[in-house]
Amino acid sequence: MRVAIIGTGAMGSVYAGLMGAAGIDVWAIDTWPAHIDAIRADGLRVSGASGDKTVKLNASQTVADAGPIDLAIIATKASGVEAAAHAVKPVLAKGGTVLTIQNGVGSAEKVAAIVGAEKVLIGVVGGFGASIPKPGHAHHNGWEFVRLGEYAGGMTDRLEQVGKVWESAGFKVLKFPDIHRMVWEKLICNIAYSGPCTLTGLTIGEVINSPDAFRISAGCATEAFEMAKAQNITVEIDEPVKYVRDFGLKIPGARPSMLLDHIAGRKSEIDVINGAIPPLGDRFGIDTPFNDVVVSLVKGKETAFKS
Repeated sequence: MRVAIIGTGAMGSVYAGLMGAAGIDVWAIDTWPAHIDAIRADGLRVSGASGDKTVKLNASQTVADAGPIDLAIIATKASGVEAAAHAVKPVLAKGGTVLTIQNGVGSAEKVAAIVGAEKVLIGVVGGFGASIPKPGHAHHNGWEFVRLGEYAGGMTDRLEQVGKVWESAGFKVLKFPDIHRMVWEKLICNIAYSGPCTLTGLTIGEVINSPDAFRISAGCATEAFEMAKAQNITVEIDEPVKYVRDFGLKIPGARPSMLLDHIAGRKSEIDVINGAIPPLGDRFGIDTPFNDVVVSLVKGKETAFKS
């Protein structure tokens, strides 16, 4: 099976590096020239919870170079999903699968509209705390579960096969008949920490340990939990504040990708994370003051960013 990881930022690089180390035919695809050049020249180094290894990989800035692709894993930011899906479509092998893994909500629907819903799987990954210290090197603080499911729902042979690919690379895999529930369980955690960490500059653990910062974090998470209930999405969460605290304590040193974007002077994925909550609040007639303020402040900071 040929696997293409499209979007080898921090998380995508962890996927590519560990799959490559397991002997899988994997391509690392990204638009960041320095990162791709470093991988080509010296291999991709992955350090952290999975150990420390450097793996030689095929790498390119162009998706077509990896074709035909049996499993395309779209790991771009939400803003790059549609372009990635369009690039994958003509080089997807017969019977090929597209697995999309993003923060926030809405990406799977975009991919399904381009490549066909019958070809799409959804992945939900959290608890890795990944970053790129320098081009060609990805580091991750944790190594939690990779959760997989069919976009259309149900348990299929294809889902089992894709799960085995991940497991062969050492990942812990859970497969679900309703992956959309897992999307929201992750989203609630992302909402708890992405905006507050970005605005304060604190790590997840530092937000938890700050009564003032964690008040904002808890408020954001509670509003997101209410939006899941309003949509009749049955998340397995009894108490959202305890849930996000327990999640955060597993990766206290991590900085959310939104904070890393701001440190680099890049605009973030705020619209599909904290920004997904206020429109739902308007739809269901539920106030969302914590996320309203967080979104406005993050967007206010981003007015000074060029990209």
